[in-house]
Amino acid sequence: MSRSIIKFTAIIAVIAALLFVALYGLDFTDSVRFPGILDPDGVVQGLDLKGGSVIVFEAQVDDPTDEQMNTVANMMRTRLDGLGYSEATVTRQGVKKVRIEIPSVSDPEKAAESLGATAQLKFVDYQGNEVLNGSDVKTAAAQYGPVDQMGTSQHFVSLTLTPEGAKKFADATERVVVHGNGNNYIAIMMDDLVVSAPRVKERIDSEECIISGEFDAETAKALAGNIRSGQLPFSLAQVELRAVSATLGDTALKTSLTAGLIGIILVILFMLLFYRLPGLMASIALLAYMATQGIILANLHVNLTLPGIAGIILAIGMAVDANVVIFERIKEELRLGKTVRSAVDAGFNRALSAVVDSNITTIIAAVILMWLGTGTIKGFGTTLLIGVVVSMISAIFITRFLLKQMIGMNVKNLWLYGIKKSNKEEGAN
Repeated sequence: MSRSIIKFTAIIAVIAALLFVALYGLDFTDSVRFPGILDPDGVVQGLDLKGGSVIVFEAQVDDPTDEQMNTVANMMRTRLDGLGYSEATVTRQGVKKVRIEIPSVSDPEKAAESLGATAQLKFVDYQGNEVLNGSDVKTAAAQYGPVDQMGTSQHFVSLTLTPEGAKKFADATERVVVHGNGNNYIAIMMDDLVVSAPRVKERIDSEECIISGEFDAETAKALAGNIRSGQLPFSLAQVELRAVSATLGDTALKTSLTAGLIGIILVILFMLLFYRLPGLMASIALLAYMATQGIILANLHVNLTLPGIAGIILAIGMAVDANVVIFERIKEELRLGKTVRSAVDAGFNRALSAVVDSNITTIIAAVILMWLGTGTIKGFGTTLLIGVVVSMISAIFITRFLLKQMIGMNVKNLWLYGIKKSNKEEGAN
């Protein structure tokens, strides 16, 4: 019994600590920090909560390829970073459109003007002299294979230059290669932002050359896209431009949080009324779920939207739904005359498949929303996916652990487990 009390007290302390970290974050050192949901560096408020601008560009061709549209999105992301819009989101919308959401920017026309400027791709040496520009590059592609005489395979970017570009590049590499002290490089710049600065080891006298380094598949693909974006094969037209009121978002956020708080209180009261002690344990597990999800959302810097909040609340309901299935099964086992310990074990084991199956179908739906959705729909899918996974863990493991500690403390009155009083009120071990 004493061990069960210690374990129960320990888990309550851990949940309390999780709630604190979820709200206020945790500092280890100046460079290692876990933000909380109340921290400005944690959860990022989406456009519908914070207000800002929405801009949609459309490709002026009939059938752009996925690679071309991904290049457009990557180019826009680079421009936004260079303009200081680090909280902005860029998503594909359909086949031909790119949607950009910029929180806290109340003048969408100014932002659109900046984004609509012609991309400036250039290659410069360590002194800032331009040696190539976008017109000198035919194409760029991310590849994987051997890049040296040792035959070592790695990710790299292959460039194909125009004849004139190849001549200029040969002259530039011949000049740069002789410089030491870290100056033997040619920087690749997009809109005056350095995206890569590869070292030059020898004179390159060819229309074909490679950029190698510590790339993985994604970084190589991103660099190739940045280079290609200097000479997009089609133009973009602005088809949507609007501002979202921050006042509207603030009001909606307060209303949503109030509704969510009321819903959580009602759910806890329902669990306590109908399931008593198991309901109390489920409510404690629900707090652990909420704390864990808050920590995940804050440290992944999820862009939180109103549909995203709806996803969180829906996942809370699903966490309680799993407990309802389990607790009803436990009550059935108790009515059959089993001991409390046996009924709890049987209830969790026999309800497990139903709980897992229902959650897996929701996970599949959430993944599809994240994959195919855009903007707020993607935010809903993200929070729903995180919430369902965490809620399933809390319902299956945390609630069960807490109930077992209650049994270990000899709390076996059947009324506390939702069974009406009878001649046999208490189960045996």
